Amino acid sequence: MLGAAGETGGRRVKIEVYLDDDVVARKAAAVIAAAARAAVTSRGRFIMAVSGGHTPWRMLRVLASDELPWQQVYVVQVDERVAPATDPDRNLAHLRASLLDHAPLPPDHIHAMPVEAADLDRAAEQYALTLRDVAGSPPVLDLVHLGLGPDGHTASLVPGDPVLDITDADLWLVTGSEKAATLVRLRDGDRSIPASRVHQDRSLVLADRAAAERLGSNEKLEARK
Repeated sequence: MLGAAGETGGRRVKIEVYLDDDVVARKAAAVIAAAARAAVTSRGRFIMAVSGGHTPWRMLRVLASDELPWQQVYVVQVDERVAPATDPDRNLAHLRASLLDHAPLPPDHIHAMPVEAADLDRAAEQYALTLRDVAGSPPVLDLVHLGLGPDGHTASLVPGDPVLDITDADLWLVTGSEKAATLVRLRDGDRSIPASRVHQDRSLVLADRAAAERLGSNEKLEARK
């Protein structure tokens, strides 16, 4: 666990470094489980948004084995590939295989992006309505899981795209040496990458040692437990 932080608009992003991607996945599952229990206790439901990626799928498999109040858990998507529902590369397919097939989460509590629709603009409007139905107006999510690309992209928003600041609690999973330089840019609040547009004050980055190799000597590694 480390105390290094970058500033964006006067806010600091918290980064915790772990031995490898397996530990990162297990730590992330524990963070989500704690947030879920707290949200259900305080307001009767927990709503999270999930991105794709190998480490997140591992995270969800660990989470699925936890005894959570699954009947009060709702899952929406951060992003999705424009592909048929049966496409194995769909994030939804991995969501089902990693979480729904292993946890007593009601199937209708996973809200898929309608990317198979012919009119994607209309589909986006429809998903916005779904978010309002699930999370209120304006929608309030308890936790948003994000990834970090080597070019600084997040939520499928690449450099140069118009992006909106996110104001919910955000959990980042960053693993692999190819992310090392970009993690430094995120820590330092480099506004040229989409990832740095996310509000930093309520964000937690869980990184493995490979991704954190350029962060400097002030970071303390938390080894596998």
